[in-house]
Parts: sequence; C-alpha cells; structure tokens
Amino acid sequence: MPASHFKTLSGLFALLLLLILTGGALISLAIQGFQTGSILLSAFDSYLWHITRFTLLQALLSAILSIAFALPVARALHAHHQFFGRTLLLRLFAIPLTLPSLVAVFGITSIYGRNGFIAKGSTALGLPLIPDIYGLSGILLAHVFFNMPLAVRLLLASLDSIPQDYWKLSAQLGMGSLARFRLIEWPVIARNLSGIAGLIFMLCASSFTIVLTLGGGPHATTLEVAIYQALHFDFDLSRAVALTLTQLLLTIGVLCLLRLTGKPTEEGFSLATVRRNYIRHSTQARIIAGFIIIIAALFIALPISGLIISGLASNLIRLLSEAIVQRAIITSLLLACSAAVLCVILSFTLVCAREYSAARNMKQPRLGLSFFTGALDSGASLVLIIPPIVIGAGWFILLRRFTDVFTLAPFMVIGVNAVMAMPFAVRLLRPAWDSAAARHNRLCTSLGISGVNRLRLIDWPVIRRPLVLCFIFAMALSMGDLGTIALFGSDAVQTLPYLLLQRMGSYRTHDAAGLAFILACICFALMLATSRNKQAIPPAKTTEQDFS
Repeated sequence: MPASHFKTLSGLFALLLLLILTGGALISLAIQGFQTGSILLSAFDSYLWHITRFTLLQALLSAILSIAFALPVARALHAHHQFFGRTLLLRLFAIPLTLPSLVAVFGITSIYGRNGFIAKGSTALGLPLIPDIYGLSGILLAHVFFNMPLAVRLLLASLDSIPQDYWKLSAQLGMGSLARFRLIEWPVIARNLSGIAGLIFMLCASSFTIVLTLGGGPHATTLEVAIYQALHFDFDLSRAVALTLTQLLLTIGVLCLLRLTGKPTEEGFSLATVRRNYIRHSTQARIIAGFIIIIAALFIALPISGLIISGLASNLIRLLSEAIVQRAIITSLLLACSAAVLCVILSFTLVCAREYSAARNMKQPRLGLSFFTGALDSGASLVLIIPPIVIGAGWFILLRRFTDVFTLAPFMVIGVNAVMAMPFAVRLLRPAWDSAAARHNRLCTSLGISGVNRLRLIDWPVIRRPLVLCFIFAMALSMGDLGTIALFGSDAVQTLPYLLLQRMGSYRTHDAAGLAFILACICFALMLATSRNKQAIPPAKTTEQDFS
C-alpha cells in the first residue's frame, strides 16, 4: 500500500475511533432520553437548576478570585524581576499544574482542614480555630490554589510582551506606579484578561474531583459530581441523562463564549527574560511587592509542604507492602502506559493525515478534501466539547444493557484517558511534524525515500523528542485521573486515585497521606522528565488555546 494511502486510511481510522467514543455516548444518552420520556422531563426539576446555578456561581467566583489574587502577584514579579529566588518561585507556581487534583486536595486539607496544621497550631496556642473547609469556601480555596498560578504566568506573559521602550519613556516622563498601570500595563492586560477569565471559568465549571471531595453535600454539588452520584449511588438513569444533557449544553455554551474572547499569550511559560531596569521603585513599593510575593508563595507552598510532611509521617513501608496498594500502583501504571500509547498513536496518525491532506488540498482544492482536513484538524478537540464525565456516563448507560460495565473498566479508562490527553499531544506533535514535512517533502520525493525508510531516516530524529514528551505527559495525566475510574472502578479494578478516595472516605487519614505522597512522587517524576527537554511543555490543565 502506498504511504499516502496509508496516511489517509490511518487518519480516517483514528477519526472514526474518536467519533465512536464520543458519538456512542451521545447516542446512548439520546436513546435513554427517548425511552424514559416524561420521566426524563420530570428530572429537570428545581434540584437540577439549583445544581446548575451552583456550578456557574462557583466557577464565576473562582475565576474572579484567581484573577484578583494573580494580578498584583504578576505585577510584583514583573516589576522586580531580578530578586533572588524568582526562578525558583516560578517553578513553585508550576507545581499545581502538574499535581493530580485529589493529591492537591489532600495537601490543602492537611493545612486548612479541621485536623490540619492551622487548627492544631491554634489549639496549641490556646486559641482554638476550626476552619470550615467543606462547601463553597473549600471549593473556592482549592480552585484558587490551582488557577492562581496559571493566571499569574499568563498575566506575566502579557506584561513581558510590553516593549522596553515603553518603560524607558515612562521613566523619562517620571510616571508613578498608578500612571504606569493605567497607561502601559492595563491596555496589555485587558486584551488577554477575558481569555484568561474564560479559561479559568471553564476549568472550574467542569471541576469534578475538587467538588467531589470538598463539596460537603447536596448544597455544594456541581453537574459532573451529580452525574456521578446519580449513576454510582442512586442509579437514577433519567436524572443522570438530564444532568448530562445540561452539562453538555453548558460546556458548548461556555466554549462558544470562549471563542469570542482573546487568547492569552503563552510566553509566560518560560522562566526568565533579559531586560534593562529603567524604573526605580521606592522602598515602600518594594516592601509591598515583597509582601505580596511572600503571601503568594506561602499560599502555594503550604499545601505542598503539608502533603510532604503528612506523607513522610505515614507508614510508607507498611503501605508499600500491602498487596492492595501494590496492585493499585501496578494497575495505575499499566492503565496509564496503555492510555499514553493509544494517545500517541491516535495523535500521530491524525497529525500525519492532516498534513498530507492539507498539502493535497493546496495543490487541488476540493470540498470533500477540505472538509476531511478540517475534521482531522479538530478531531482531537472533541473531548473539549464533550467532557469525559459525559462520555463515561453515556457508555455506562449503554454498556449496562449488554454486559457488566465494571468488567470493561480498564478499556474505558484507557480509551477516555487517551482521548483526554490528545489535545495536548496534538499540540506538541503538530508543529514539529509540519515543520519537518515542509523541509523534507520535496527532497524525499526527489530521492524516492518513502514509507518506513523515510520515517526511520528522516522523520524519526525530528519527532522522537515530541513523541516522548507526548507519552510522558499523557501517562502523567492518566495517572492522576479520577473521573472515569470513579464511574467504572470496583474492588477488582482499583487505581491509586480510586484507592486514595476510598481511604479518605473511610477516614483513614494516615494511609491517605501516604497514598497521596506516593501518587504525587510518581506524577512529579514523570513531569520532571519532560522538564529536561528544552521545548515548551503545555500545563497539565487545559489551556484556552485548546478551546479555540
């Protein structure tokens, strides 16, 4: 078979798998909706609208608080770019982007929980303080912990893009801090602020693990958590379908709004910039900036420190010797590795087929070929339109008609986690492959090099590093996922996040601390492997560019 035909067929096959995975879930929901009829309509009751309002409220408040906290931090970091430890601080801000949500939640509760270090310290001082971390306050705290560092890095990217001549001119004119902010900084920030706010809002609206662990009951439940509860505890299919349809419409609506906002720049993921310091800051301004930076650093460092201290204080040796923990680690690694392999294969075939189809369309434009190219270009983003919890709920309802859904848990976890990582994998692979194809296509055609020989001699040295990055990143993302395994997990199939959730639910705090520490070490080791590469690595959470 010619290499060109193989690229087209492999890309079509990958696209069909994505359509089956996402379309099958939607078809299942539609069938269930038609069968239930009036029962489904009755599920759209006041409780559903309460959950929808709370989903939107907590996402809106999380976005506002994250940006309100991130803005002075980004300004302080930009204004004082030569202080000792700035690079280390930016690396600290990158840690929440790599931590699994459940691990970070445990770190937050170890500090701010009812039995956390703050409560214990205040009790020891004779001023008992019992923080109430469950409910809306805990959800907002966790969301700010995750999204404030992301907002800081994106806002810092906006500020770093300001030409140096502006700062030189402002120094010559003797502008004060407020004038510099109003005339120089704010116009640049405002262009990206809507995109950053929309990104954070989308992440918080689709939050699952944080709300599941910190929600505190029906009064603080989002749509995704309610879907899980309806299927896993109540087995109320009609309500699950109604919640899933509402979540899907909400996601599509938010994505449509995101398309109207600007894209936040991404240069902020670099760690240093070289520029001259034209502005001389007063002592008072330096003290205020230092105070802001210290507060932000403590806000991020305390939960991480609490996680490390609690994990080391647990009996790690006993935990690692337990057969159930060993099986959970092995299961997590096998499922994550399988999901990463599938993600890399699907992403690579889509990228190759898209490049070949786009090149053919430029030579001989045709409507069908243009549509196929567009489908290949946006196929990996289907999971951004249809959230993983919607895919899992749809297949859960469909498969229960034919078999025991829990026996198929490994396949569902592998498939959904692979698709979840595809937007990031395609984003890493596509620039490298398109650049290599533009340089080598004509030369390979003239020399008659094609197929396996071209891949081995020409393309592999170029795409090897991006492929490795995609594999590691997809594996790390799958290791920390809880959404799919929460629906399909059982005593027979347990991953580390699933076992950690069980130990937290049964109030085995010391065991949960040890499991969280083990999971964090594995994920951090995987992400550390990617940081050794010189290429820019996308954050573990979804970026706004992936939605556009």
